[in-house]
Amino acid sequence: MGAALPFVGLGAGQKVTTLSAGNAFTCALLEEGTVKCWGRNSDGQLGLGDTANRGEGPGEMDDALPSVDLGTGRVAKALATGLEHACALLDEGAVKCWGYNVDGQLGLGFQSNRGNTQGSMGDELPTVDLGTGRTATAIAAGRAHTCAILDDGAVKCWGNNEYGQLGLGDKEDRGEGLGEMGDALPSVNLGAGRTATAIAAGNLHTCAILDDGAVKCWGNNTNGRLGLGDKADRGDGPGEMGDALPSVDLGTGRTAKAISLGYYYTCALLDDDTLKCWGFNDGILGLGDTKSRGESRGQMGESLPRVELGAGRTVKGVAAGSHAMCALLDDLWVKCWGTNRSGQLGLGDTKDRGGARREMGDDLPVVEL
Repeated sequence: MGAALPFVGLGAGQKVTTLSAGNAFTCALLEEGTVKCWGRNSDGQLGLGDTANRGEGPGEMDDALPSVDLGTGRVAKALATGLEHACALLDEGAVKCWGYNVDGQLGLGFQSNRGNTQGSMGDELPTVDLGTGRTATAIAAGRAHTCAILDDGAVKCWGNNEYGQLGLGDKEDRGEGLGEMGDALPSVNLGAGRTATAIAAGNLHTCAILDDGAVKCWGNNTNGRLGLGDKADRGDGPGEMGDALPSVDLGTGRTAKAISLGYYYTCALLDDDTLKCWGFNDGILGLGDTKSRGESRGQMGESLPRVELGAGRTVKGVAAGSHAMCALLDDLWVKCWGTNRSGQLGLGDTKDRGGARREMGDDLPVVEL
């Protein structure tokens, strides 16, 4: 790590404004609004009109790595990556998605992949139909589903819906057949008068930060990843959404300002710049044990400890992976914890962190950049 770790080359003079990582591939939004992706490309998730991997051999990166063709004159202002698909929020508020599409996660009304053949990107790639006159302000991609916050604060989700992760009161996939998108796609019922300010999608669940700073989560609830004190799924049956869906108890007077979802857990950055995580726990919750949180009564709210990241330290940003979690601290250092068998914590070893005493707080090293 440190000086021995090379920078990723994305072209002469290029600077990155946003990074988003999927399953074995990564996409970057550059300053000028172009998108570059590298890594595995089995389903066209790099958006380059082929299925050739990039970044695994010499001469494939820097200026040799093509930008994703988003269409004539179009640039991106946000990115989201799922397991094997990617989406861009374009400058005029439209959304385009490419890659794996068996569950309709691209929102195109069919199931064939996009980005894997010539002529499938650029102006030939349709935008997602969000409804008459509607545009998007934010996007999120889960394992096989995608969500967008619309310009009116509503949320729409499409793709795989096996556990109700689309929040529509059923288990029917959306976006894989004709007539399922646009005005035919219902908005997620967040409660009377409620709108969303942020959205995040995980493996089989989805969470939104509402306009009042509350957090609501729906979909699969194994290990309590919805943070509701039980293991019952939400959003897969009638009467489970809207005002019937409780907000996550973050503690007395606490609200959220950012949220990030891993495969089996959820983390929220609170208004006081502290971090709380719940759900499955193999150390990923950063609490010094391996006990899941959020699956039983009395585990949330004031009973849920904050993640300890060091004396006096607060959190500026968070990013959740499948079994590894990272936080950007107020001093601009990065700390990561969770599973580390492939060195994903960046600490020069393969030792897991967060599941035992004296592994967090000041005992957790920063990543040497």
